[in-house]
Amino acid sequence: MPEPEDKKKVTQTRWGKVPGPDEEIKFLQGPQERSRELVRAIKIFCEFMRGFRTLHFVGPCVTVFGSARFRDDHPYYRMARDVGARLARAGFTVMTGGGPGIMEAANRGARDAGGRSIGCNIELPEEQKPNPYLDKWITFRHFYVRKVMLVKYSYAFVALPGGFGTLDEIFEIAVLVQTGKIREFPLVLMGREYWRPLLDFMRERLIKEQTIDSADAARIVVTDSPEEAVQSITDVALGRFGLSYAAPRIKRRWLLWE
Repeated sequence: MPEPEDKKKVTQTRWGKVPGPDEEIKFLQGPQERSRELVRAIKIFCEFMRGFRTLHFVGPCVTVFGSARFRDDHPYYRMARDVGARLARAGFTVMTGGGPGIMEAANRGARDAGGRSIGCNIELPEEQKPNPYLDKWITFRHFYVRKVMLVKYSYAFVALPGGFGTLDEIFEIAVLVQTGKIREFPLVLMGREYWRPLLDFMRERLIKEQTIDSADAARIVVTDSPEEAVQSITDVALGRFGLSYAAPRIKRRWLLWE
């Protein structure tokens, strides 16, 4: 018996989105023809290389995460804009996911302060357009390629309030630091009240059950102050990792059409 149209609609919109492209859905559905797998692998490799070439000269970045749903009259939007401006004045390139909301606010703050503003946009079923405050951006098809780029070029990470995507990004960074896959670059959570239940869960459940160490949670800086957030990032970048404003930029090579 065919499924009623109204039931189909509920299934499609339960998570607030319609399904993505068939090609990407099929890619994540287990083993397929070897020739198709090879073609997809080549496409993914090309997407990685396009990201590497686009972002190779963007300079030392700080990535700002956060929800796309906050408008410019929201306190979190204003907080993100302040963070972006302070990061730019501290000499960092501000990198975001390239979309609206918190991402737009951080890029806007960097632009206002005369700094560089970069976006790693993502193709979604309901198109996410790059925000208008970007000096350079690249649109990715696969989330995992985009996440690599947001980590690869950053000295620190700032997360403002957000949903599933922001949580995914926060814990991705935490796992990479915990397992030694990246150095202990700062991870800063902005908005104490918003993150309080999550931090309580970490202390009262994860640490108590010994699924993480207390040192894992202690690495996360939590603040309401954009000034404190940027100062903690600057102290680590300049002190622990030796980032210098006077460090020479990577030279372009004409043989690579740079």
